[in-house]
Amino acid sequence: MQQIARSVALALNTLPKPHRVMLGSLTAMTLAVAIWQPLITHHDQNKETLVRKIELEASQHLTGTDASEPDDQTTPLPDDDLPADQKETESTQYAKEYTVSSGDTLSSVLNQYGIDLSNINALVGSDGALRNLNVGQSLNWQVTADGELDTLDWEISRRETRHYTRRPNGTYSMERQLQQGEWQDNRLAGTVKGSFASSAQQAGLSASEIASVIKALQWQMDFRKLRSGDQFSTIFSREVLAGKRMQSQLQAVRVRSAGKDYYAFRAEDGKFYDQNASGLAKGFLRFPTAKTYRVSSNFNPRRQNPVTGRITPHRGVDFAVPIGTPVLATGDGEVVVANAKGGAAGKYVAIRHGRQYMTRYMHLSRLLVKPGQKVKRGDRIALSGNTGRSTGPHLHFEIWINNQAVNPLTAKLPRMEGLTGKERKTYLAQVKAWQSQLTF
Repeated sequence: MQQIARSVALALNTLPKPHRVMLGSLTAMTLAVAIWQPLITHHDQNKETLVRKIELEASQHLTGTDASEPDDQTTPLPDDDLPADQKETESTQYAKEYTVSSGDTLSSVLNQYGIDLSNINALVGSDGALRNLNVGQSLNWQVTADGELDTLDWEISRRETRHYTRRPNGTYSMERQLQQGEWQDNRLAGTVKGSFASSAQQAGLSASEIASVIKALQWQMDFRKLRSGDQFSTIFSREVLAGKRMQSQLQAVRVRSAGKDYYAFRAEDGKFYDQNASGLAKGFLRFPTAKTYRVSSNFNPRRQNPVTGRITPHRGVDFAVPIGTPVLATGDGEVVVANAKGGAAGKYVAIRHGRQYMTRYMHLSRLLVKPGQKVKRGDRIALSGNTGRSTGPHLHFEIWINNQAVNPLTAKLPRMEGLTGKERKTYLAQVKAWQSQLTF
């Protein structure tokens, strides 16, 4: 080895200086590469060993007793391991609940959840009321695995829910479910201070209850003429459901005005009678004259006026009566108009009967009553004539019900009647119990 080294050294010494420098540089570079390569290999092995150690420790930790699944993975369980109420069945894929908002329709609600229009049309075909959803109502439905609407519940109110079920032929059946509340009798009484409406409201009556009191006694008195100090007492049956009042019904009322008592009691037929079972509604005469005369012009909302030639409503009936024929009040009431200068109507009289009814008598020759005067059915109020816009002697007669002109010859008018027999006996027994409660 030493001899070889000497030979190499002698050979190098014989080479020119530039060659010796180049050869030395190459030798140094070769030695450097030889020494550096093992270091690189050793470093990568340590790094790989470290990475593998970390992964192994992490794997051991995740598979231990505290392991949990990552959020993006699921482990499906067999159906046998699920509770019976959580298993997906073939008939129901999902259920949905929705509260109706402003502008919602049945189609707009169900369409956004993928319900087919054919299902919606079939549903509406079973109940047209579904076209009129109201804000706050609830819809609950279930859809089959095939995407068909299976059932729907429409909660209309606390009282009523409608249930719709799909039939095999694609149509729907509807079942109405009603909840009944508890009815309770309430006595509400007070003293008039100002108007009756405001006084009754202070006593606890609602607006609809106040209206029912006025309607029950409309034939007996004018509530606008009550004075401070007058008293009233009422009995209402009120239905309460889920702690809230649903509806009410007037059973009995007593009003004391100027020292006189006025009563009204509800019978089983829904009508009101006095304490003697006599009917409160006053009967009407069909015709405003003692004799029946020929009708010269019928009630006609589209009649052509014989004087002006224009299409104008004829809101009453014309009777061909001679001038001077006595005109009769067709029902009990109060004269509100007795006008001697009625223009086209000529001289005319208007009578109010309770709150709902009004009668008018036109083209008169002479008035026999004054405004504010009380009249009875059959009383003479005027004599017929030919005044105003008229083509000949006649009597024009009108009946208005709830501010709407109706045909006097066919209108349904109240009849004066009372209870008899067993119905009267039952009614009077109930009245006796109510009267003892109607205190002030």
